[in-house]
Amino acid sequence: MKRKLLTGNAAAAWGARLARTDYVPAFPITPQTEIIETIANWVDNGEMDARMVTLDSEHSMITAAGAAATTGVRVFTATSSQGLLYGMEMLYTVAGWRAPFVLVNVSRGLATPITLEPDHNDILAARDSGFLQIHCATCQEVLDSILIAFRLGEDERVRLPVIVNLDGFYLSFTREPVEIPDAEAAGRFVSSYDAGNIPFRASAPVSQAVAAIGGTAYSYFRYETHLAAQNALSVYEEVAGEFTRRFGRTHDAVETYRSDEAEYVFVMIGSFATKAKEAVDRLREAGWSIGLVRPRLLRPFPEEQIRRVLTGKKGIAVIDQNLSMGKGGVLYMELASALHGQANVPPLVSFIGGLGGRDITPEEFYEMASVTRTAAETEEIPPPRLLYTKGEIREVRKLQAIAHAERLELEPEK
Repeated sequence: MKRKLLTGNAAAAWGARLARTDYVPAFPITPQTEIIETIANWVDNGEMDARMVTLDSEHSMITAAGAAATTGVRVFTATSSQGLLYGMEMLYTVAGWRAPFVLVNVSRGLATPITLEPDHNDILAARDSGFLQIHCATCQEVLDSILIAFRLGEDERVRLPVIVNLDGFYLSFTREPVEIPDAEAAGRFVSSYDAGNIPFRASAPVSQAVAAIGGTAYSYFRYETHLAAQNALSVYEEVAGEFTRRFGRTHDAVETYRSDEAEYVFVMIGSFATKAKEAVDRLREAGWSIGLVRPRLLRPFPEEQIRRVLTGKKGIAVIDQNLSMGKGGVLYMELASALHGQANVPPLVSFIGGLGGRDITPEEFYEMASVTRTAAETEEIPPPRLLYTKGEIREVRKLQAIAHAERLELEPEK
């Protein structure tokens, strides 16, 4: 095992390499392109024994990935933002094929307007597609989660594709110390892909055309996929437990930080959760009993673990880096559903921030903690709150106007 400074993108490429990926269908899009460039260099230099093919779109790329996986080939690919949405039709299709492969999504806010910065509306748009979802907060988690994802998706009790998600720029282009497992040890962990009940082979081609069927049979197939996704909860625990024994790093379905005896907790996903950890430490120094809960798995949703770690708290601040238009934060709705009908459920207070990569400052975490405590004490739950206010945007426009005036003064007269 060796340690290197790696970006999240490079960590993703290493995950694909250590998993002994056979086939990489690719299409570049910012901010995931570095993943594909890194793998392309390794393949060209003979450092990675894989076939890489550049397709004409994300739709074609995901089609090729699913088709290859149904032949028993281990497949890795990556996309981001608009690209994920461009291939959305095929996300549902290949999940219905029960084709296990790993797709890395580097989250980026969706148009319109255009941004290159991250939020989670792209990945949450794929929530109901049949893909499993693992969300990462660090570059180390990116590499480790890809190895876990191959084992998870290829397990005969699951047989589903898996998305490993990381935040654009905050992780994709940030370097952190990452432990790279020994290639042989990683190979033993992921083992070989045993296609098992997949009958198609190039040496014995048999048509596996998808039939048009009525509602009764359709319902059966969709429900089978749902049950497979539910199976993934226990399979994930097995695989993550084995990963811990082999490599010493723990990746539970739900991460907790200083929350066991805490009265209040922040709940969020993604790399901004590392900011929440810092806020928890500072608030603890100020006398607050507060912690953090971060789901790594979003699909399947780990309801029992969530209930176990949240029931009995005085208040929960749910921080969504997404916005479901006309309703609110998606993670908030997932938690409300999981806790509904349970005894001793604490009040949930919804906050929406980090859209388009906007920072969530320490002061905002402190304010969210204060609002949540007040809601718990008064039993009055405020409506969902966007952290970026009208006052802030007025200040931005004022600064833009000043900068524009200064530029005009500096330009020579014509």
